[in-house]
Amino acid sequence: MSQVEISPPNSVEDAVLVLQLNNPPVNGLSHALRRHIVDSLDTAMANQNVKGIVIIGGAKAFCAGADVNELGTPAQVAAPILPDVLARVEACTKPVVAAIAGVALGGGLELAMACHARVAVASAKLGLPEILLGLIPGSGGTQRLPRLVGMETALGMMQSGAPQTALKLAQSGLLNNLVDSQDELLAAAKTVALDLAKNPSKQLNWTVASQIAFDAEAATKARASVNSARDKLNARQKMQPAYGALLSALEAGIDSFDVGLKRERELFLQLLSTTAAKALRYQFMAEREAAKMPTELRCQPRTFDCVAVIGAGTMGAGIAICALDAGLQVVLLEQDADALQRGQERVASHYQRQLETKKISAQDADARQACLTLTTDWTLLQRADVVIEAVFEDMAVKKDVFNKIDNHARAGAILASNTSYLDLDAIAQFTKRTQDVIGLHFFSPANVMKLLEVVRGKDSAPDALATGFALGQKLKKIPVLCGNAFGFIGNRIYNAYRNQCEFMLEDGAWPEDVDNALMAMGFAMGPFAVADLSGLDIAWRMRKSQAATRDARVRYVSILDNLCEQGRLGRKTGSGYYAYVDGKQTRTTDELVRQTITQASQARGIERRTFSVEEIQRRALMAMVNEAALLLQEGVAQRASDIDVVLTQGYGFPRWEGGPVFWARQQDPTMLASEQDQLAKSVGHGFVRADLSTLLTLSAK
Repeated sequence: MSQVEISPPNSVEDAVLVLQLNNPPVNGLSHALRRHIVDSLDTAMANQNVKGIVIIGGAKAFCAGADVNELGTPAQVAAPILPDVLARVEACTKPVVAAIAGVALGGGLELAMACHARVAVASAKLGLPEILLGLIPGSGGTQRLPRLVGMETALGMMQSGAPQTALKLAQSGLLNNLVDSQDELLAAAKTVALDLAKNPSKQLNWTVASQIAFDAEAATKARASVNSARDKLNARQKMQPAYGALLSALEAGIDSFDVGLKRERELFLQLLSTTAAKALRYQFMAEREAAKMPTELRCQPRTFDCVAVIGAGTMGAGIAICALDAGLQVVLLEQDADALQRGQERVASHYQRQLETKKISAQDADARQACLTLTTDWTLLQRADVVIEAVFEDMAVKKDVFNKIDNHARAGAILASNTSYLDLDAIAQFTKRTQDVIGLHFFSPANVMKLLEVVRGKDSAPDALATGFALGQKLKKIPVLCGNAFGFIGNRIYNAYRNQCEFMLEDGAWPEDVDNALMAMGFAMGPFAVADLSGLDIAWRMRKSQAATRDARVRYVSILDNLCEQGRLGRKTGSGYYAYVDGKQTRTTDELVRQTITQASQARGIERRTFSVEEIQRRALMAMVNEAALLLQEGVAQRASDIDVVLTQGYGFPRWEGGPVFWARQQDPTMLASEQDQLAKSVGHGFVRADLSTLLTLSAK
């Protein structure tokens, strides 16, 4: 910990103690840093030459909240705990000013709000993201923020968890002054501290948040805001206890800061032990772990400034937008002018929507599109450092494309396939440089979804894979390393999950029974609504391509095929598993679908029965868990927590349940074994029983 610096005073009255936060990389509020803050305040109070105090961090972070390395350890609750530190800051009789650059998040913003004034660089980001970890602010954030910015603004910040720039918050009441750069920050903060110290009526001018009271009118408006927010909670938010707890803490403090502070702390401590909070903290750490490559693959990535995307359909255009948003040059290549025109329109319409919703300026939209080259000329691949193929999921098509890539891409370029299911090693053989071929499996819509599966072929060079990871991070994705196997991690598990859901249709459930049960657990959509959305013909084509090699002994559900043969391909045709009227899904399946399902049950000689919600949930989850264990045993996934990252980020698995591995670790192993027996019976021939003991005992990193 660096020593406190006392700035050289021009005179006795102008002395300012600069309290430096120095706990790299983000000034997490470790026990040592909390102790340092209290000791520094004591030093300032004892020194008559010190008239004011400035708390300052670094250029990248004022303070990003709790020290993640102390989560769940005795150090996290060792005295002085953060609420006591903040009480000391606020009670200090010499003015304390927070000088904010980089980020001030969670406990870091709570620290800043306990100060008597705040000065920030305009680009600094401030927020209370605790809700994203299944918690609420636990050191006065729910009480000080509404008093400084009003209940409506405070609610928006805390319910979303998203940080906002200091510039956007300039008129909110949270900040006393803005500066343009880090170079100006300390001087500006000192000036504010000394102005407060010199002012004879300084106590009236200091912003002591705990002493701000809501008058009758403001209290009425605050309650109305809380009640409105409670009414607007959606189903997924209601499943997470933190959302209700946040509103309770806010409501409790409207009449009394002290009552609200006590209630906030009670609720915060209760939330710490909830499954949701544990799962969300686990996910936070799992995502950090996913970014770590195996030791043998850790190396310097190749440089990249230009990305070529082959295929300007929905996926290709989405990948191109990602790269443009990341500041890269992009070559978007299509087979003919008409297809290229459609791709250009997809990109242009995206930025037009961004403009209309004020998510981007016209200048930025123009600048990004200026980095896009649209072409049908394969020779332009020479420009690219990374070439990403995003064409039709057919091996013959991939062969033609990769032959052309091999002929035109420059030496040393990364050649990436966006294949979802196909064998990456077979694709690599269509080139003379298999070491440069990797998989980059994006998820649709590519410019929205954060997950990126980076697939390792048998010949993929370490620096090629490192480049895939670096590109993913540049695109603000969460890259996860996968071995080359059918469906990689995500689609392989989703395939087992979807198959089990189809088996339940034959066994007696209706599509809405399955969808509703899984949505009741927190899935954004059920598997059959998802299938309708993506188009039933996608899976149908894959099934038909596998028909010749399919083992006749394997249980095969023909319901989807029969629906497709009737022209029910999903939303795009107005009907699939469900019917769609004016684009809206019917709540239940119609008679034709039920007849198709019933006929499938009869053909297999199954006597249909009803399923409970819990049975549907556990049977679907057990299919995921068994497949997850197999992926780990086979080395397709390098760590168990990677599987959970893939399922939550790419497949709608509720984050507050942690993922299938985390879920399994909360269950009774004996019950899981019994359910695995039932799973084997439902699948029949070809079922591979995974050894769950390894999955359940591995450290959840």
